[in-house]
Amino acid sequence: MSYLNALRLHFAGRFQANVSTVNNDPAHFHNAAFLPGYQDMQTSQAPNGWFNPQGDAAWRLLGCRVTSAWMPAGAVGPGDPVLEAIVADSDRRPPAKLVDLDSEQQLVSEIWGLQVRIATADGTTLMAGDFEPAPFIDIWDRSTGGTDDAAAGAMYQSVLTRLEWADVSSSVFLTALKQAAANGVLSIKFNVDSFNMDFTSPDFMTGRIAGTIGPASRSDPRHLVIGRQFMATAAPNGNFFTPAGGINFCAGVVDAAAGRIYLDLGNALTTGANGAINDQGDLTLTVSGAPTSPADGALPAAPIGTIPSTGPAGYSSDPEWYARTAGVVVLPISAPLLPRVQSSPLTLSGKAGVTISEWSSGAFVRADRFVYRLSPGDRATIPVYAMQWGRPLGNAGLAFQLDPSQLQTQVGEPGPNSPYVAPSPPVATPPAALAFSGSATTNGDGAAPLTIDARDPGKPRWFKNGHDYGIDGQVYGIRPGFSNSAEYSGPDNQWNFVSVLLWSGFTPGDPVTWADVQPIFQQYANVYPVMNRFLNLADYDSVVANTWLLQLAFGLDPADPNAMPVTRDLSPARRQAILSWLKNPLPGAAAVPKAASLARDTAPKAPPAVVTRGGKSAAAARRLVLQTRKGASS
Repeated sequence: MSYLNALRLHFAGRFQANVSTVNNDPAHFHNAAFLPGYQDMQTSQAPNGWFNPQGDAAWRLLGCRVTSAWMPAGAVGPGDPVLEAIVADSDRRPPAKLVDLDSEQQLVSEIWGLQVRIATADGTTLMAGDFEPAPFIDIWDRSTGGTDDAAAGAMYQSVLTRLEWADVSSSVFLTALKQAAANGVLSIKFNVDSFNMDFTSPDFMTGRIAGTIGPASRSDPRHLVIGRQFMATAAPNGNFFTPAGGINFCAGVVDAAAGRIYLDLGNALTTGANGAINDQGDLTLTVSGAPTSPADGALPAAPIGTIPSTGPAGYSSDPEWYARTAGVVVLPISAPLLPRVQSSPLTLSGKAGVTISEWSSGAFVRADRFVYRLSPGDRATIPVYAMQWGRPLGNAGLAFQLDPSQLQTQVGEPGPNSPYVAPSPPVATPPAALAFSGSATTNGDGAAPLTIDARDPGKPRWFKNGHDYGIDGQVYGIRPGFSNSAEYSGPDNQWNFVSVLLWSGFTPGDPVTWADVQPIFQQYANVYPVMNRFLNLADYDSVVANTWLLQLAFGLDPADPNAMPVTRDLSPARRQAILSWLKNPLPGAAAVPKAASLARDTAPKAPPAVVTRGGKSAAAARRLVLQTRKGASS
């Protein structure tokens, strides 16, 4: 059970993702080589700190309202107060944080510390739940008229837990939703796009959001729909991902008892530069033919239903369609077609060349949670789910292999037009630091464990220029698939892999002194300059003057929005060393230059020109897969 359900509400509005961009360049983690200019806004001549160096990582919901609500009998009528409600974040906590896994894996950004509320128009909470931290997936070149990150779209799917309900008896819909959430969990999914990178705009660092909230089961995946999976083939020359058929990866759920299918096209349809959904023709869902008996040939493909492009409720002609539906479409399935739908591939097609289908086998495999942070000695057991025709696929052989192809590293020396300061450190090495079995078999629920034993990777990304410090640990990718690729195969989703940040081992002195922790503090002072408004993390006296506040912030659970560092890339061993030192802040000679060497030039400067390099688009441009393809073609 998920948000793709007869019982659901849709919401739309804007979001803020005020990320700091200094840590987007791996070379900025080189303490000894860090320059003051790396904290400045980029210009057309120099990348510096990219387009938002002073970001505080805050992630907020802005002006989101409930746009429709649905029950098994159909749309909720205007008399239900849920239709006057808003969807907001917490009114009693700091804002959530948006966090990259690593400077060389920026394409699975996670939201931490988010509370989602359904509230009355005046802000009175009706329901509140904690958003289980989750990364985006299926980022793609959504806008046909945009550039850089502004052209991208992506989606988040997670659950809301620790639910709190007020008196919702006046709303038939919310009463039903509360009853459906008696297990304490709701499902939530939202799409984000149209991100504004123009610092002269009042909408700077905000974008569009449209989403869905519905019931969930505690036994089902938290971040994955068990359903029909439509798979796209990559077109050449895309940045993030451009589907050859014009429709991005998407999912559907067949409700056999009700004779209908729920399709989620919220992150699947292209838009123009103004955010409107492009007209790709009436979209018709068809089921492929299947033999009625071994002696018969395949039946002709049969239409299930059509999603109109134009007309009163057309997806491209109605300006409110996307906000009202979040892209979720419900089509009835005729009784004669239902058996075929449950055992044959589905295809969605529009204008000539616009199409997306399931694999011919109807199979799909993916890890539910696909971003992990591990220390040496940790064991992670990752649930991986296989399905066929939208149902769990038991007794299926799965295969797992290391795959760094989508990690982002700068290969070779930067050229004259490169925006990067220096080559990136290597990724995915040493491979032996992650030990895991290459195969597993699913149980009756279609689930199989990918068990990873983490070993110390050493210091493969430490810089060796006078001072031995750099990026902590190493980042890896592990891709799941089917062992029997002859039977289960089709277009591959390049984003369908598990990302792992494996921290290096760390043993501080006994007792811990400033020399042990200063390089760590120095790095955060460098790559997160917004902290300079409050204290200088790289300066002994400044830190000692704020030890009690820092003990609180570093001692919080990483899911807490107040936890330090907001980047969530501090290993437990280093965190413990910092907490130990804060209790007894012994001095000691620092191993790297102190912040005094990073004094700012206060001379007046001309305002920088609007430049939008350095976001996810820049990270995507330095993926290993693109470097590999370039080398293969040369």
